[in-house]
Parts: sequence; structure tokens; C-alpha cells
Amino acid sequence: QVQLVESGGGLVQAGGSLRLSCAASGSTNSINFMGWYRQAPGKQRELVATISSGGSTNYADSVKGRFTISRDNAKNTVYLQMNSLKPEDTTVYYCNAEDWPVKYWGQGTQVFVSS
Repeated sequence: QVQLVESGGGLVQAGGSLRLSCAASGSTNSINFMGWYRQAPGKQRELVATISSGGSTNYADSVKGRFTISRDNAKNTVYLQMNSLKPEDTTVYYCNAEDWPVKYWGQGTQVFVSS
């Protein structure tokens, strides 16, 4: 079992920045991919960014050039630096860790971007 605890969400003005953190605990040795997803009310959860244990990254087109995912394997922590935030980035962000085929999820952290 893996437990994920997110932090760093909050309220920011458009154009501002936030950094999300997600710390993993438990059986973390076999985790490969970690990442961030987001889900607006009534919509499907969508990928924001993922990073492999080796550092390979993948981003949604909507956040490329604005968000940066990084990972500290020694701390079992993944980060999402979000710059140039837009009101449409407002939603709940979820941390994800994959120990294939099992996926673990955090409880979610709210990001609100005011216009």
C-alpha cells in the first residue's frame, strides 16, 4: 500500500504561481510513475503531468510551458510548479503514484485562480 499526501493548493491571481507537493509513504520502492491529474465538477479526471522514476516527463498540451513536474526520489516526493496560472486551471488536483497495475491517489488539493 502507498499513501499520498498533497499540499500547496490555494488561491492565486491569474498570472501567479503555486507549487504543489505530494509525499508518498508505505511501499514506495516499486513505484515507477508519479504524476498530477485534475478533475473539475462533472468532468472526467484528466492528466496534467507525469514523471517516471528515471525523470522522463509528459505534459498535457494545456499546461506545456507553464507547469513543471519534478521528483525527489530520496524523499518520495513529487512536485508541480505551476506558473502563469489561468482561471481555467481552477479545479481539484490529485497526486497519483503507479505501481503497475495499481494506481494510488491522494485526497486532492484545491487550486483557485481568480481573474
